[in-house]
Amino acid sequence: VQLQASGGGLVQPGGSLRLSCLASGSFLRTYGMAWHRQAPGKRRELVAAMSTTGSTNYASSVIGRFTISINNAKTTVYLQMNNLKSEDTAVYYCNALLSTAAGYRDYWGQGTQVTVSS
Repeated sequence: VQLQASGGGLVQPGGSLRLSCLASGSFLRTYGMAWHRQAPGKRRELVAAMSTTGSTNYASSVIGRFTISINNAKTTVYLQMNNLKSEDTAVYYCNALLSTAAGYRDYWGQGTQVTVSS
């Protein structure tokens, strides 16, 4: 199983980006997917999470600006980021709780850089 994140880049303050993360390989079921971020010198933090039943959880700093969604096939998680601020600059990582024949566990993507700067 692999998670491949994409969509990062350089954007000006107030701009928008959409991150995508595709889960591929042999897995049986998706339980939930999420985005985390880690800024230089800081700990990794949860940005947004979504269960496959539709419940969501957001960091307080992104409420009203970011939206997480999962496609119908439950293989791809998106993060729509609007009104970006300099403090959103970080490496963004996706993760997914998936089940395989061996059981279920968390899988992580490789990270995608988001830089908000004028």
